[in-house]
Amino acid sequence: MRSICIFCGANFNGDPVLKQAIETLADVMVSKKITLIYGGGNVGIMGLLADAVMGRGGEVIGVMPKFLIDKEVGHTGITKLHIVDNMHQRKQMMNDLCDGIMMLPGGIGTLEEFFEVLTWLQLGLHNHPVGILNVNGFYDLLLQQMDAMVEQRYLKPANRKLILTSADPIELVNLMDNIIIRPEEVWFKDQNFT
Repeated sequence: MRSICIFCGANFNGDPVLKQAIETLADVMVSKKITLIYGGGNVGIMGLLADAVMGRGGEVIGVMPKFLIDKEVGHTGITKLHIVDNMHQRKQMMNDLCDGIMMLPGGIGTLEEFFEVLTWLQLGLHNHPVGILNVNGFYDLLLQQMDAMVEQRYLKPANRKLILTSADPIELVNLMDNIIIRPEEVWFKDQNFT
């Protein structure tokens, strides 16, 4: 991977374990010459991660809608900041610029971004590896819900296996580097569930 799109929070809860994970992720990205593609913010986890990568001499590309630039949350100290018209263009450009996708802790926006590009993967619109950095078990319940989707036949097991997960940034980047992406059609052929 030459670049990873990272979806993460515009807030930071002060968790020292998460802060260390951000630092470790920046270390591994810069050591492997992986460009950070992210939402372009200077706040929260977004700002911490961008600063950590830039501080190590790495490359950071942000993508932000104009209305957020107008709220003065755009990061002016990164390699490049693309300004787009809306949130959909933001996700599309971030996906187009990356070779892999990772989700760190965040809120509703983080989940929405991640699940849209995950849906695109299932539909064959891209073939980027996707990973969840599950620091301190932040996404445990979400992962359990995805397992329930498999059990209830709303998510195919092969597609669930495409969602790589680790609490360790080094392990997650290595998993993403080595996965072979083969999504299955999202529709179950056998619709007789009785």
